[in-house]
Amino acid sequence: MMISANLNTYLIIAVILLIIGLYGMLQHRSLIGMLISSEFILNGAGLNFMAFNRFVAPNPAVGQIYTLFIMGIAAAEAAIVISIIIAVYRKYGSEDPERVQDMKL
Repeated sequence: MMISANLNTYLIIAVILLIIGLYGMLQHRSLIGMLISSEFILNGAGLNFMAFNRFVAPNPAVGQIYTLFIMGIAAAEAAIVISIIIAVYRKYGSEDPERVQDMKL
């Protein structure tokens, strides 16, 4: 039996991606590192949807549609966050979130 023919393998990889993403969100000192960490979290969620789609779902299109929505949200998030990071860097000269604490809503 191949290792890729098991749902648990995909779930373990997705949990590893989630843990890496959470650790990166807590440990990174730059906004770019936090963006990359959030992409790890979204990739773990997409992998979960595709794994359950392959092994559990009666309709195979459902998991693929959810994964496409996650990919679209990740792309939109990346574009918006990069533009915010560029604006913050132009104004404050740094991308360190701790140095940019005087931002007002």
